[in-house]
Amino acid sequence: MAEANPSPGFARDPDRILNYEPTPGRVVVTRNGVALATSEHALVCKEADYPPVFYLPRADVAMEHMVATDRTSHCPYKGDASYWSITVGGALAENAAWSYETPYDEAEAIREYVAFYADKVEISTDG
Repeated sequence: MAEANPSPGFARDPDRILNYEPTPGRVVVTRNGVALATSEHALVCKEADYPPVFYLPRADVAMEHMVATDRTSHCPYKGDASYWSITVGGALAENAAWSYETPYDEAEAIREYVAFYADKVEISTDG
């Protein structure tokens, strides 16, 4: 079992409540016609006024198209994110996907899940 990973103390903004909900049906992520991920176990994160973000289990992602990068970012609600670029047919989409490898406890639902920037891939749902 993973160690507890509580978020550091800070004043929480009550408008930034995160909700992770199962996505009904299937979520498919493609780039240039190539399937990068297909999942019936995706979660959608609804965070304040931001557009929903789909998180897909890493087991459902074609990781052979993913190249880890040095980029990281920090979210005070989720933790530290690591990034991947996507390679499809010789074309590169830099830092197009991210994951929280050791999320804070309140974001544990997305551990080992991958999210994609909607402007760098095509995301469709049938649910």
